[in-house]
Amino acid sequence: MATPQEQVRPSEVRPWPALWALVVGFFMILVDSTIVSVATPAILTDLNTDVGNVIWVTSAYLLAYAVPLLVTGRLGDRIGPKKVYLTGLALFTLASVWCGFTTSISMLIVARVFQGFGAAMMTPQTMAVITRIFPPDQRGKAMSLWGATAGVATLVGPILGGVLVDGLGWQWIFFINAPVGVIGFVLAMRLVPDLPTHRHKFDIPGVVLSSIGLFCLVFGIQEGQKYDWGTIKGPISVWSLIITGLVVLAIFVFWQSRNRGEPLLPLGLFKDRNFSLANTAITTVGFAITAMTFPLMLYAQSVRGLSPTRSALLLVPMAVITGALSPWVGKLTDRTHPRYLAGFGLACCSIALFWLSQVIEPDVPIWELLLPIALLGVANGFMWAPIGSTATRNLPLHQAGAGAGVYNTTRQIGAVLGSAGIAVLMESRLAHNLPAAPGGAPAGEASFGGKLPEVLHQGFSDSMAQALILPAVVLLIGLVAALLFTKPTYLKERPSDDLESLRG
Repeated sequence: MATPQEQVRPSEVRPWPALWALVVGFFMILVDSTIVSVATPAILTDLNTDVGNVIWVTSAYLLAYAVPLLVTGRLGDRIGPKKVYLTGLALFTLASVWCGFTTSISMLIVARVFQGFGAAMMTPQTMAVITRIFPPDQRGKAMSLWGATAGVATLVGPILGGVLVDGLGWQWIFFINAPVGVIGFVLAMRLVPDLPTHRHKFDIPGVVLSSIGLFCLVFGIQEGQKYDWGTIKGPISVWSLIITGLVVLAIFVFWQSRNRGEPLLPLGLFKDRNFSLANTAITTVGFAITAMTFPLMLYAQSVRGLSPTRSALLLVPMAVITGALSPWVGKLTDRTHPRYLAGFGLACCSIALFWLSQVIEPDVPIWELLLPIALLGVANGFMWAPIGSTATRNLPLHQAGAGAGVYNTTRQIGAVLGSAGIAVLMESRLAHNLPAAPGGAPAGEASFGGKLPEVLHQGFSDSMAQALILPAVVLLIGLVAALLFTKPTYLKERPSDDLESLRG
């Protein structure tokens, strides 16, 4: 039953403590998304499995994370973001302990599915709470904390993973979530307010159609490289899944347009120009941030011979600069037209990746790599808060969860596309730049896990450098979208000089 208020009164809630409580869980999700990649070789050996199975430890998590986001976002509007968040956090924490105790690859994959469901329940609620408890002129500052969390997590995940795997074993990358989850649960229980809920009829056909469509699309893209973009089993092929997913999603959109009750995805959200453009921009950001890591880490380990932990340390300038800039950019976001900030960030990100593609060589001094990586930190500092706050500023409060679900779904699909796209391009470039092995495969293909022979360094470096051009180009689409942002309503209504007086 909806309460009379659209939003709790400012005197009834302390926004910043509530946001910090939510950030603990959000940070844990993001770290877990990157930490597992470092442990993959150890899991493969310890559980006596093969590469095809161990890849599913990540793939199952990403599928379970991406597919339900539309539903969990809407669920937060219906029963309250705090309840959905706490349920997701409890599920994620328990599934993490389950992952650590598993003794077979099949059970680990199942446990990772439950982890993904927990993450899908938590993520949209963070943005929804920001939208509902912060006034429009303070959401940029709040979103900057959200963005800084993402930037720091990209660094902490691989480094923490390397330390834990080397010192205690791969199980501890999951066990460490238990104390963090308990702390996050207690903080959220005490500090996050019980926001007014709104009576929604759940759109069951919409739930079924969106789930099937997203599953087929994400699974097809994610597993395309593994099956060489051909047959999976019997009549099922990668392309048949992708096409089926697109067709089912088209039917889903048609149903949403005809549903006279309460659709799962209110298409009216897209009437807000900034919401539509921000979703386009964040899709390209998700694509690029995911895609750029693979060639850079493979180059660092296979050509430069760095350990996983030392390779992750290359990202220190990016994480530090992102964390330092985010609070300042957050204040600017509350005062400045978002097209300038987001446009600058997206341009910096594209330039940094183009720059990195030009300096990657077998014997380049490390400091020359750190310069474009530092520029990536500037880019991250300027991208996340302006794009995220622009997406949600004009949304009706009772649809904050639905909007956050859409936003995070597009970001996650962008990440899946980036992972699949960069894998295809890297394989293509390696086939072109490296001599063929006796079996016909590129000579460096089997050596991803260790240092390559010196004779292959130049070809491998060239392949990784050329692959980085793909995310750099994709970001240009996001740049165009950001430059088309319109001035937020509250900036039109209030002179920027008055904004500072509204804080507090």
